[in-house]
Amino acid sequence: MEFLFAHSGLAIGLLGAGLAACLACAGSAIGTGLAGEAGAGLITEEPEKFGKAMVLQVIPGTQGLYGLVVFFVAIMQMGLLNGTAADLSFVDGCRYFAACLPIGIGGLVSAIGQGKVAASSVNLLAKNPDHWAKGMILCIIVEFYAILSLLASMMMILFI
Repeated sequence: MEFLFAHSGLAIGLLGAGLAACLACAGSAIGTGLAGEAGAGLITEEPEKFGKAMVLQVIPGTQGLYGLVVFFVAIMQMGLLNGTAADLSFVDGCRYFAACLPIGIGGLVSAIGQGKVAASSVNLLAKNPDHWAKGMILCIIVEFYAILSLLASMMMILFI
């Protein structure tokens, strides 16, 4: 058991960093897919609205970027890029794992929710193009919570 505690810190930390990226990216893939489906339906009828529909589709993709940023900051802080990662204790590995969870879980949930709002905003664009900006604002409100998740993970990682 002592061997496990002595050598598992890096594995646990990397698992957390990987989950931050994977969960947030999975949420972004689902969210952009939902918005893209709605956008494709609109574009078949009104191809001139492609630009606005594409902007709405891209918005849920930011959570994946946030997860990737946390991944890179975490592996840098763990010493993976400068060769000191082997010294990571079990407790510190658990700390990095916990620090990566906010953006992993928050990114997953908020990207899916934002994709649903973006898909509804594509419907708004289809029915009343003059109110397109209102749909963007509704999407940005969901983005706020992804940013809070990013902030929580970053602060936790930087203070380990």
